[in-house]
Amino acid sequence: MNMLTNHRILITGAARGLGEAFAYAALQAGGRVVLTDILDERGAALAIELNAKFEGRAKYLHMDVSDSASVNSAMSEATLWLSGLDGLVNNAAITNSGGKAMEAINEDVWDKVMAVNVKGTWLTTVAAKPHLIRASEEHGLGRIVNVASDTALWGAPHLMAYVASKGAIVAMTHAMARELGEHGVTVNAIAPGLTLGESTQYIPAARHDHYKNGRAIKREQTADDITAAVLFLLSKESGYITGQLLPVNGGFVMH
Repeated sequence: MNMLTNHRILITGAARGLGEAFAYAALQAGGRVVLTDILDERGAALAIELNAKFEGRAKYLHMDVSDSASVNSAMSEATLWLSGLDGLVNNAAITNSGGKAMEAINEDVWDKVMAVNVKGTWLTTVAAKPHLIRASEEHGLGRIVNVASDTALWGAPHLMAYVASKGAIVAMTHAMARELGEHGVTVNAIAPGLTLGESTQYIPAARHDHYKNGRAIKREQTADDITAAVLFLLSKESGYITGQLLPVNGGFVMH
């Protein structure tokens, strides 16, 4: 439970959902965590709640990952508060095009999904890069975990923009791992399946049943099923694993 003791972690899209779960787990594992999001009221309230439980080891900052000025400003403030950075979780993402055939997706929606999910991962990684290299040189750390999706592995229909963006995350993970490997910084991705939570409540029960019945482990997936993989990939123990995609989906897709 102490695998991230004193590790300095930044998590994007952390005001709710998987990001919130990752933040809680990282704090529980001994880390110090900066939560970023654009949901400022919710993020600030969550940080207060977490600080009451984890002795002031959490901080919330506004970060619009699709805007370079916002990313750079938040990264500067985060690394100042943390006195560096050991790990980054690129979790911020939107769906927006769910339930629509490819020809029905508005171009503005497509562009927004790509701006947040793909461009945002790139911008945040670029901003974090010098700090993670320093962590690698000084502490043998420097970890990036990108949150992809198993939809990119099996081609979920009527989610074209989202699937395309998550496929890009997988490809970017490989390229980032090659580029940062010479500095000792590792870059890996996880591919969760459909996970119970606020963002999936709109999905019909029949669709949830379809996923559940298609898994080797036949139950709903929860955020807790995913956090252990993220913690391991952020830890020192994962130092020789890079450029990999880890599906965490109960065997719905076997990669």
